[in-house]
Amino acid sequence: MTTHKNILAISGSTRAQSSNLNYIRAITELTKADFTITIFNQLAEIPHFNPDLDTDNPPHAVIHFRNLLRQADGVLICTPEYAMGVPGTLKNAIDWTVSSCEFSHKPLALITASSLGEKGHASLLETLHVIEAAVRDETQLVISFAKTKISNDAVITDEETLRKVQRLLTAFAALLSDKAT
Repeated sequence: MTTHKNILAISGSTRAQSSNLNYIRAITELTKADFTITIFNQLAEIPHFNPDLDTDNPPHAVIHFRNLLRQADGVLICTPEYAMGVPGTLKNAIDWTVSSCEFSHKPLALITASSLGEKGHASLLETLHVIEAAVRDETQLVISFAKTKISNDAVITDEETLRKVQRLLTAFAALLSDKAT
């Protein structure tokens, strides 16, 4: 990682003390020399997607979210799996970007940190591919039993998980550099 990049981080959990938010905080600390990470914590404020409102003047929360996405060099999503799928608030926010294309070709790192996570991860990957997000195999990771691998003060305590996160971050930095040229 050589060039400082602006990253928008989105936790798929709306819990104030979620494990996913702790992973984002840990990644913020690990990358502070190279990334400026802005944590988007207003998922619950985005209204339910309604195509009738997806006009030139959508709701303010949607405008704000879209602007943050446009301004970011890349996006980090760290999400749990809910009932074997994508959390509704995260999917809802992504739905608001389909017509406006903020994710199209945007470098993206995806971490699904949950009890298991594979099915929710696969579902979200399908959505991200449809909206043309630039996510590679190397910039995605499933962390099963996620709560047992990070402390409450946002330190990744499992060495194997830490190595995998570091590899993902190296690949994400490379993807960001590729998109910059």
